[in-house]
Amino acid sequence: MTTRVIIVRHGQSNFNALQKIQGRSDISVLTKKGRQDAIRVGKSLAQIKIDAIYCSPLQRAKTTAEAIQSQLENPTTLQLSDQLLEVNLPLWENLTKSQVQQDFPEEYRLWKEQPENFKIDLADSEYYPIQALYKQAQDFWNYLLDKHQGQTVLLVGHNGINRCLIMSAAGIPVSSYHRIQQSNCSINILNFAETLDQGVQFESINQTAHLDIPIPLPRSSKGGVRLLLVRHGETQWNRDSRFQGVRDIPLNENGRTQATKAAEFLKEVSLDFAISSPLQRPKETAEIILKYHPNLSLEFRSELVEICHGLWEGKLEEEINQDFPGLLKQWKIAPETVQMPEGENIDQVSVRAVTCWEDIVNKYVSSSQLVTVLIVAHDAINKVILCHILGLTPAKIWSIKQGNGAVTVIDYLQGEGNIPVLQALNITSHLSSGILDKTAAGAL
Repeated sequence: MTTRVIIVRHGQSNFNALQKIQGRSDISVLTKKGRQDAIRVGKSLAQIKIDAIYCSPLQRAKTTAEAIQSQLENPTTLQLSDQLLEVNLPLWENLTKSQVQQDFPEEYRLWKEQPENFKIDLADSEYYPIQALYKQAQDFWNYLLDKHQGQTVLLVGHNGINRCLIMSAAGIPVSSYHRIQQSNCSINILNFAETLDQGVQFESINQTAHLDIPIPLPRSSKGGVRLLLVRHGETQWNRDSRFQGVRDIPLNENGRTQATKAAEFLKEVSLDFAISSPLQRPKETAEIILKYHPNLSLEFRSELVEICHGLWEGKLEEEINQDFPGLLKQWKIAPETVQMPEGENIDQVSVRAVTCWEDIVNKYVSSSQLVTVLIVAHDAINKVILCHILGLTPAKIWSIKQGNGAVTVIDYLQGEGNIPVLQALNITSHLSSGILDKTAAGAL
């Protein structure tokens, strides 16, 4: 029984526009743009049956939640929760970011570089704001998931608490706090099993297409590298839930349509380089995308080939269960413990994929102008790379959704310490209307 949670950040506030720190200060209010964007969020959610709505009591979040609620076909009662309050920064509130950098240089450095160690010296104690916010998010999940099993719940919060909700749901460490982007009025979708311990799937993170922003803008105008990580279009084996692995299966008709839609989605993006796994399905996907970028050549990296499933390849789940009793269940529960018969294990896949990824990043990250690289690969490959970016082990691959033809955006920007920033995960808005991923589940 899956519980779906939709997390939204409040709309733009006047303090956002002025680059001021808000924290738990309740002075700031939504701008006209913030109110308009909140209504857009509501319209994008209008057709989804939402069983409960919770929001932070701070007015910028509450006003956003009320605007969303006004657009729902069957609105439910809005419930305020202090567990959705923003990060507590009592000494920084109402100051501009530049003032904070000037007046609290060491604290600001820790805030940016080591959020888990960032502390504020209060009159009677040392306070660790991000650690406290992470614990607050964990406590909220334990309450929410127990109360709303099998339902769809909307949460309206803030930049910091939303990050901590996403992180704590999958056990992403506090040190990765700055690796997740949350744009004003962005949408995140998380799918939970019955309890927090049983796992979560990130269906999408930081969707902004409903705001007419297909891909979030970089947080800095300085140089560095932006990577567009795309999963290949659908194959017939995906549609049939047949394990592919290194079998060289081509796209089916729907897969070519998905690749064409991805090409339309990215045609206005200035691409500088393009890289693909050499197997047919990502190669064809990349070639279709590059029809709008005819001056680019396509580089192939063998390290990006899909996981080798060995003797599982070509088989359906029922056939695997018959031939290898219990092993498929183990793969779904604890993938890090499974050695594919005559194939690979997930750690081996992670080592080669992440080594390739870091090689690409290191090649372009020092650029004085932002370089954009298209990378087209596979489900397991993309998942282990994203686990690496978020500070997760490969054991957490099931926390990451990668739909056929979906686009994920990662930035490594100068001035940000070359820390990866997940700008958006699993964008599928170009494939079908609405905010939900409607691609086939399929096998790897």
